[in-house]
Amino acid sequence: MTTVRGARARARVEVTTAIKDEARRQLAAEGAAKLSLRAVARELGMVSSALYRYFPSRDDLLTALIVDAYDAIGAAAEAALQPTGGAAGPAAGPGARPDRGPDGSPRARWVAVCRAVRAWAVAHPHEYALIYGSPVPGYSAPQVTVAPASRGALVLLSVLRDAHRTDGVAPPPLAEGLRTEADRLAADLAPDLPPALVAAFVGAWCQLLGLVSFEVFGHFNGVVEDPDTFFVHSVDRLGRDLGLLR
Repeated sequence: MTTVRGARARARVEVTTAIKDEARRQLAAEGAAKLSLRAVARELGMVSSALYRYFPSRDDLLTALIVDAYDAIGAAAEAALQPTGGAAGPAAGPGARPDRGPDGSPRARWVAVCRAVRAWAVAHPHEYALIYGSPVPGYSAPQVTVAPASRGALVLLSVLRDAHRTDGVAPPPLAEGLRTEADRLAADLAPDLPPALVAAFVGAWCQLLGLVSFEVFGHFNGVVEDPDTFFVHSVDRLGRDLGLLR
């Protein structure tokens, strides 16, 4: 009986993977708004009723794809802090795996994580668009997406946390009128960090995604000729603006 249950579990995993892979192909071809369970079933040679046993609705399938995308970009960010045996220089392409930098300094680690986010987005533009592009009409993300969506930002917060612990960051001054918002952000996101640093981090995270989105969605075409160097310089400047000292 255990063997039978194991075989059924493996078969379910295989079918679920096939469904999601086909859905990703449809995302690339048609966009998220046109994702259809019936079309996925048809391409896989399944009847719709069989597919509904895996994903009861289009929204359930979208949620699974969104969670996978957030987890993938989060895993890439986390992997960027693991030593790889050699530093990836500033001119390395977007597909190169970044590491902690030659000296493991806070700003080098910040840049490495930012590069990892960019590398994943450039390699998976349609999945990036699913999570950071235009909202899908009629879809409302459930609570299950919140933790995966936080992974990438939490990696960068860990860099700031390590720098703060070792006096490697001098938080920028808090802008006038931002005290209440900064206190709330710090309480929600990182109570152990200065509110001014947390508020600045939220702005930097948004700017990072803006840089990545401009490249992924083609807005740098005809404007930025060397996106690798431009990106590294830009995110290094973000680290400096946050107060990362080296």
